[in-house]
Amino acid sequence: MNRLYLLLCVLIFALPCCRKPYNPSVISSPASYLVVEGVINSGQDSTIVRISKTVSLAGTTTVNPMLGATVNVESDQQNTYPLIDNNSNGYYGAAPLNLSASQKYRLRIVTAEGKQYLSDFVAVKATPPIDSIGFTVQNKNVKLYINTHDPANNTHNYRWDYVETWEFHSMYQSYYVLDPSTNTIVHRRPGQGVYYCFNTHASSNILLASTTKLTQDVVYQSPLLSIPITSEKVEIKYSILVRQYALNTDAFNFYQNLQKNNEQLGSIFDSQPSQLNGNIHNVNDPTEPVIGFITVTNVQSKRIFISNDAIPKYTVPDYPYQCEEDTALYANKFGYNDVQNILINQPLTDVPTFAVMATSPTGIIGYGYSTPGCVDCTLRGSPNVPAFWK
Repeated sequence: MNRLYLLLCVLIFALPCCRKPYNPSVISSPASYLVVEGVINSGQDSTIVRISKTVSLAGTTTVNPMLGATVNVESDQQNTYPLIDNNSNGYYGAAPLNLSASQKYRLRIVTAEGKQYLSDFVAVKATPPIDSIGFTVQNKNVKLYINTHDPANNTHNYRWDYVETWEFHSMYQSYYVLDPSTNTIVHRRPGQGVYYCFNTHASSNILLASTTKLTQDVVYQSPLLSIPITSEKVEIKYSILVRQYALNTDAFNFYQNLQKNNEQLGSIFDSQPSQLNGNIHNVNDPTEPVIGFITVTNVQSKRIFISNDAIPKYTVPDYPYQCEEDTALYANKFGYNDVQNILINQPLTDVPTFAVMATSPTGIIGYGYSTPGCVDCTLRGSPNVPAFWK
């Protein structure tokens, strides 16, 4: 028994020594591949294509836009439509192209270094309208879904993305601000409010549905996203703009593989990584990997609003900061001028919120205050009301 106990002890101490860090060469690989994201919009909306290069997993750069490229949409009837990077951020776009459904189209990219890439010619595929976007409240989550159908029974493969916008407020409301010209605390003027703001977030997950195995081309309550009921997204008013794309079979298979590679590789029971076979190629080196799949379709979109009175409230919203409010007096019990030391001598460290009034006619004797993250909503959003807000 003692020998067995001794052997177990040796194994327990020896196991950590057998571990070796696994650093695959791909992490520090110098290779950088072209990434093309977007859709050639055949309808009455802009075409925007994002072109970038992959980045090293070991590096600190997360975005590597392709600048200075020449990008054109070409038809099989030799028509050309240029896409321009007006903001020099890797997004190449054009006004509505209104493309003919009788022609096929492709994307041509010529980099600043002279490399040339072409996508395959693709036929125009019509996207049916979105029927509705709805939501249910289950297990303290707001679950959004989408409904659509194609009466012509021609679509079968669907993809969606979305942009969320929501109104929120800071934990505490600040009625006062430091005037640096006089080093005094004054009432905030109109336009200086930092309590209500708006934030926007674009989807990054891949949303797909297929009706190929159904008798009718109908998508019913396909999930979009789930929002915790305690999120500040749904505390006041929330809006989501969903865009719908019709896919051909090759494009659907590409996005399905991309979805599996990105979202289903967390355990030994998930799908194994698979190669992404897009339809974009280096003209002079067909073996070079290029990430992306260009499709041609009209894009359908729909927006809904969800007000807070449509959602039951189980608890107070979760705020991203631990917030506390304290008081600064002109003369505290020790005789110190807290207002001068805390709110005037160290501006931006703390923000005045409300006035502390005396019981006598002497007026204001100090101010409440908190940290900027708990008072100033502009640190996480914009005070400007979006043009579409209602």
